[in-house]
Amino acid sequence: MDSKFFFVPRPDLAEGWGMSDDEQFRGHWDTFFNEGRTVIVPIDHGTAIPVPGLEEPADLIGALNPFADGYVVNYGLGRACGDILQGKGVCFRTDVYKPAHADNPDAGSYRVFAAEDGLEIGANAVMNMCYPHHPQEERILRECATLVSECIDAGLPVILESLPYGIGRPDDYTVENIGFAVRCAAELGADVVKTAFPTGASSDDFRSIVDACFVPVVVLGGAAMGDDAALFDIVRKAIDAGAAGVAIGRNVWQHREPAKVARSLQALVHDDASVEAALKRMADPL
Repeated sequence: MDSKFFFVPRPDLAEGWGMSDDEQFRGHWDTFFNEGRTVIVPIDHGTAIPVPGLEEPADLIGALNPFADGYVVNYGLGRACGDILQGKGVCFRTDVYKPAHADNPDAGSYRVFAAEDGLEIGANAVMNMCYPHHPQEERILRECATLVSECIDAGLPVILESLPYGIGRPDDYTVENIGFAVRCAAELGADVVKTAFPTGASSDDFRSIVDACFVPVVVLGGAAMGDDAALFDIVRKAIDAGAAGVAIGRNVWQHREPAKVARSLQALVHDDASVEAALKRMADPL
């Protein structure tokens, strides 16, 4: 297993606090990463789109806990489900990224919380959108940089979800555009970058993106595909290219068998299972 990104310590900026910044950061990091890899399930969609499949979030988390390393949550869900999230990585979303409705202006993403708000719900990391080339790019990138600055003091890892032009634009998710978006987020100070697998790309194409980034990259899943083989193929290509894991939400909890999908993702990411083996596991009882 590639150990390139087991842990990248930050400079110690917290001497005299009883726990160094490195120690605090490492503790949070280790809740998500097992030997450099992670399976994260975002369940933060409630401020963005209608969310069939998330009606009973506590039950869902309980079913997925044996297989997921962590979750992405909004403040309200993180507070409501704090007990069932114990022992798992909790990534606190600091922005709202609701797509523009009808003729409303497209704000892209806008920060609504600070790093310290995440600490109140026991967060181990924060996540914010980063949209290079978006019309609101200047504001969005400034908000990302401010969040990175806050998290240096808080000792929290920052995951920037970096997508060129905005969310849900597969035609713009070329190798070149994704590569720039990933590097941009890393340059802003992200500890981890979440991004899309480029449309129509090969594993070698994605490797060129990962190799040009100096922090771990995790791959998102996007809209529910309804095709287990296609989903697992993308994950396998990403891991083979050096990705540190996945952050897949709707393809898990909008599936008829969420826990089985999470189990197969765990096998792909942590056990280097083949696509065929992951598909076979879908037929095995839990």
